[in-house]
Amino acid sequence: MASLDRAARTYVAGHNGLVGGAVLRHLRSEGFTDLVTRTSRELDLRDREAVDRFFDSERPAVVVLAAARVGGILANSTRPAEFLSDNLRIQVNVLDAAARVGVERLLFLGSSCIYPKYAEQPIREDALLTGALEPTNDAYAIAKIAGVLHVQALRRQYGLPYVSAMPTNLYGPGDNFDPVGSHVLPGLMRRFSEAARDGAPSVVVWGSGTPRREFLHVDDLARACLHLLEHYDAPEPVNVGVGTDVSIAELARLVADVVGYQGAIEFDRSKPDGTPRKLLDVSRLHALGWEARIPLREGIEETYRWFRASLAEGAARGIPTPA
Repeated sequence: MASLDRAARTYVAGHNGLVGGAVLRHLRSEGFTDLVTRTSRELDLRDREAVDRFFDSERPAVVVLAAARVGGILANSTRPAEFLSDNLRIQVNVLDAAARVGVERLLFLGSSCIYPKYAEQPIREDALLTGALEPTNDAYAIAKIAGVLHVQALRRQYGLPYVSAMPTNLYGPGDNFDPVGSHVLPGLMRRFSEAARDGAPSVVVWGSGTPRREFLHVDDLARACLHLLEHYDAPEPVNVGVGTDVSIAELARLVADVVGYQGAIEFDRSKPDGTPRKLLDVSRLHALGWEARIPLREGIEETYRWFRASLAEGAARGIPTPA
């Protein structure tokens, strides 16, 4: 496959989010000169007529579909209808409009939660639809599975070179640190930061601490997105990860060390653990010539610096800060 034309109009859907923001930064650094973005206030991707008008007007040649309703285990388990409905509408609207106006290359970003709860580890791409999902995020997973199948259907029916990528757990600058909607790593970072500030004797972490998770820095994912757009053209989704994992207990200790918290860590076993292990097989991506570069501790340290800087910026503007 040929490299993408750096002057081609390229739409990054969801550029204000963790993933979309990283993709936008990377494309700029790689010399893309005609990047198109819209905030959710400017363009509600759940509104089909608005999406059609946007694609008719802008006519992008390349699309990265990073827009989604996302959240951690608490948000997913308490608001499943929103996660299913919003994500389905975003995907259907963008994918249909892209195909209709002739978008040349499109990358759909799914999630590793699409795989069965008890899939063989590490999880290969062909594990999709071979078993039951994790109940705490099954609505979100079903929506993302529908996106993968939609991409495959567009390829079969219209011969479009659209592809799907399935990233593992992500983190990095721009993450969501909200106590209700955050994923595990930024949630731990905020909790330990507040505990260090307040001198709390202990911090409670949900679950037993035994589940294992893989964590990919979002800047590595952004590199992978462009690599796939330029080097991959097949219907099967591609896993994007680092190929190694840590237990939640190990992650908690690492975050506490980076933050400087020296108190006790307690695990609340009454809270759900989620999937026991979720490690992706990334051999397909490695065969395409791509590997992750950012070590976990280095990435956490960078993310924590960003978090502290964002708090300081908010305080300077008179915005109440959590830590």
